[in-house]
Amino acid sequence: MSQHALTLLRFTYKKLKEKLTVSDSKKLFHEQFPYVIPGLYKRIVDEMLVELNLLNHQNEFTQDYLFCVGLTETFKELMKGYKPNKHLNLLFKSLCSSTNFEAKEIKEISQKSQEEFKDKSSKDLLNLLKEKSNSKLYPSRILNLGMYILISNSQDLKEKSESEIHKIISDIVKKLGLSINKAEKDIGIYKSTLSKMEQAKELIEELRIKDKKKEQKQ
Repeated sequence: MSQHALTLLRFTYKKLKEKLTVSDSKKLFHEQFPYVIPGLYKRIVDEMLVELNLLNHQNEFTQDYLFCVGLTETFKELMKGYKPNKHLNLLFKSLCSSTNFEAKEIKEISQKSQEEFKDKSSKDLLNLLKEKSNSKLYPSRILNLGMYILISNSQDLKEKSESEIHKIISDIVKKLGLSINKAEKDIGIYKSTLSKMEQAKELIEELRIKDKKKEQKQ
């Protein structure tokens, strides 16, 4: 093992026994992911790293299935189009390990949970959510998005209008004892971010094509 790797291992072990500061997490992340992150995705990665670090400091927080679904699926959606694609597994792993989470475990819980909820009606989905969720759900943004993703894939929501879907989600959020206002805000910001990311990617592609045409004319 190289001296650099040994130093990193000692630093990581030391920090795992205490609470990581945001600065600690960023240092660990960049040690584990030594690549330049494209500007379009850098802010998203920074925000996720800070959020995971802060969650790790909350005594009431637990890594439940909704958190796992929310983290894996929002990462997947927000990182669409990231190049090189082969870096994504390491990027996710580095985000998790630098904030004291285990990427492999989170992915496994997420996959298993999505299989359980697959093609359920909204009524069955609510019953399953109640059955699987304890009474002390920590209302994080990631948990709210995990719940939104599971509900959105409900069998009988596919043919309903936006207003009907909104009402069903609000009812489920309320019955789980979570804040409707916070959930609506988190979901709204997430959907808006996805839309802005798509617009930005389209603009970048348009500029790339224009530049290529200019080069061909020269």
